[in-house]
Amino acid sequence: MPAISVSRSTALVIVCGLLALLVLVGNRLAGAGTAQEPEVVAPLEPVAAAAPQRVVVHVVGAVRRPGLYRLQEGARVADAVARAGGGSRRAHLGGLNLAAPLVDGAQVLVPARLPAAPAGSLAGSTGATSSPAGEAAFQPKLSLSTATAEQLDELPGVGPVTAQKILDYRTEQGFVRSIDDLDAVPGIGPARIEQLRDLVTP
Repeated sequence: MPAISVSRSTALVIVCGLLALLVLVGNRLAGAGTAQEPEVVAPLEPVAAAAPQRVVVHVVGAVRRPGLYRLQEGARVADAVARAGGGSRRAHLGGLNLAAPLVDGAQVLVPARLPAAPAGSLAGSTGATSSPAGEAAFQPKLSLSTATAEQLDELPGVGPVTAQKILDYRTEQGFVRSIDDLDAVPGIGPARIEQLRDLVTP
């Protein structure tokens, strides 16, 4: 078989073509290997909501279940009364501002209604009653165990400060056993007790 003779110039062209092909293939492989991979983004973790603030209040007075109660911040006096079982039959809710916001550590005192005046008494515009001629005018006595601060403030010689002291004493003791117990209230002495003896009852 006759040998194929390749000239030097032809061989040089072939070698250059092969080198160019190798360079092209190498660039393609290098580009494929260094292609950027898609960036992986970590999923966002849910942010935990801040726990709601709480307030603790002491509900006392004419409610079904007096005691300490924990409520959410922003709750109203009406919410505290509801948590305490609502007002009792003797409760005078009209003496409270049920829309007032609660403050941590506050005491909610639900006042009780005063006992009704005895039959036969005629209530006047000032709260005094009229009676037949020859008899002293009758006026129901104020109960120290259920009176509100406003009612105590109306007593002679008892201002807003002393009225609040009476309420504080009543809260500590639970109730007033005797009119003479008022001697333990700062600002009330024996002379004041004698002045109030005919106007109040335990």
